Order: sequence, then structure tokens, then C-alpha cells
Amino acid sequence: MSDFRRKDDAGFGLDTDTRIKPQRPPLYKVMMLNDDYTPMEFVVHALERFFGKSRDEAAEITVHIHRRGVGVCGVFTYDIAETKITQVMDLARENQHPLQCTLERE
Repeated sequence: MSDFRRKDDAGFGLDTDTRIKPQRPPLYKVMMLNDDYTPMEFVVHALERFFGKSRDEAAEITVHIHRRGVGVCGVFTYDIAETKITQVMDLARENQHPLQCTLERE
């Protein structure tokens, strides 16, 4: 790291080493909402396919969504979260299910 300092007209030293620390991007929770029409097996399939969940983990999240009305599928950067929501909702629409997902900043 440079210890070079330049003196201004008043004689004060100014640090010219202006390193910027990269900031981590904000994270977003992908939330799946319960409805009375989408089969639980379809939700399990979506969790496995788009969120990389094991069968048991997907089933556990599905039951949580069913009982609580909403559940977290995963935490991602904004672009990835948006992509996953689009993938789930496109698949649901193709299969005529009203399944909904949303995101929430962590």
C-alpha cells in the first residue's frame, strides 16, 4: 500500500490512496405463495428443478408453504431471484396453475 502523501497549500497531507472496497450486492428472498389449486407435487417439482432442493427438502418447504401461506425457496441476488421467479411462474402458467412467487429484500 502506498504511503505517498501530497501536501496542499495549507501544509496538510492528503492521502492519495483511494482504494474502494467492493460491496456485496443486496440479497433477495424468493417467496412462494400458497393457493388452493396448485398441486403440492407440482410445488415440490418446481423447488427441485429451479432451486436445487432435494426431494425431502422440497417436500418440507411445500408443507410449510401450505400451512403458513408463504415460504422461502432461496436467497439470491436480484437478477437471479427474478429469473427463478419467472421460471417458476412460466412453468405454472404452462400447466395452468395459479402458483405465485415474489421477492423480498433480505
